[in-house]
Amino acid sequence: MIDLAGKRALVAGGSRGIGAAIASALAENGADVAFTYRDSTERAREVADAIEKTGRRAVAIQADSADPDAITRAVGDAVSALGGLDILVNSAAIGHMGTIAETDIADYQAVMDVNVRAPLLFAKAVIPHLGEGGRIVTVGSALGERVPFAGITLYAMSKAALTSFTRGLSRELGPSGITVNLVQPGATDTDANPAGGEGADVQRGLTSLGRYGTPREIANAVVFLASPAASIITGTTLTADGGAIA
Repeated sequence: MIDLAGKRALVAGGSRGIGAAIASALAENGADVAFTYRDSTERAREVADAIEKTGRRAVAIQADSADPDAITRAVGDAVSALGGLDILVNSAAIGHMGTIAETDIADYQAVMDVNVRAPLLFAKAVIPHLGEGGRIVTVGSALGERVPFAGITLYAMSKAALTSFTRGLSRELGPSGITVNLVQPGATDTDANPAGGEGADVQRGLTSLGRYGTPREIANAVVFLASPAASIITGTTLTADGGAIA
């Protein structure tokens, strides 16, 4: 087991899918965990209950990642509840399907606000609370590196931005002993993209392993990068996509 005993984590977007798996995995490895959710109150309570069953503290914070003020408040609430922060995981995201010809300004703004601006603002608010050994891990997408079919250009563009965000921020925070990394999932079995859903066979066929990933498999990658075991790793991307972009 990776030892995160004594660590305090904030997961942005932790009530569903990959984010919920990350919050639970951090706790199972010893961390106290705060996480944000937008409107999934019942699911947030379930995640918090699961964390508390591990013996760790859980703090569910209602906050819309599209709202800059809510982000600042959420970080303050997490720091107050946990007594500080050592780990930030940016997991909140929204999807978008449609060609650029079909995309309007409102679509663009909604996707960029959550998928690009929110990770930046969460990091900005958390940085003053991180010390030596601090960790920032952002969840991107393998679609930010390879776009295998039409209709996902805007979403892929938003995820591609996270590569430069990760590399640049690692340069800024490296002298303080804080690492910054990116995890790029491929097709992962969640409510938003179920392994039995429409188009799933196409996505599965793109992989080397011939299957979807699970939220827990993505969470395992995040937990590793958030742990002392990854102390020399920063400014890099760990792609967990079953070989889809191999």
